[in-house]
Amino acid sequence: MSERPIILFDSECILCNGAVQFIIKHDQKGYFHFAALQSTFGEKLKKDHPELCSIDSIILVQNGKIKIESSAALSIAKNLEGWPKFFYAFIIIPTTIRDHLYRLIARNRFKFFGKNESCMIPSKEIRDRFYL
Repeated sequence: MSERPIILFDSECILCNGAVQFIIKHDQKGYFHFAALQSTFGEKLKKDHPELCSIDSIILVQNGKIKIESSAALSIAKNLEGWPKFFYAFIIIPTTIRDHLYRLIARNRFKFFGKNESCMIPSKEIRDRFYL
């Protein structure tokens, strides 16, 4: 497994793909790496950690720890460059409240934002940050 934090995302989700593009834009130093939940890498992670099988949105693997839902999103924000870093201030909101809101959006993401017909193809500049 990479020493770099790895963000696993739903490659079929337009919102998730947009979030990956946002992260890439605000992570110019290439701190984060990425893998689709549907990739070989994502499938192996879920096989090794069966508790993740029900997670169909974001998963962050960082420093040997796995974070999901709002905790993953806020940990990602904390490590971005510029103004997005300030989203981490929401960490003061209790996890149960944050995760409830996160799940509400995650459950309805296809209805609100739609679904991709094909997977995102990373450009040559960022291709090495993606696991298959």
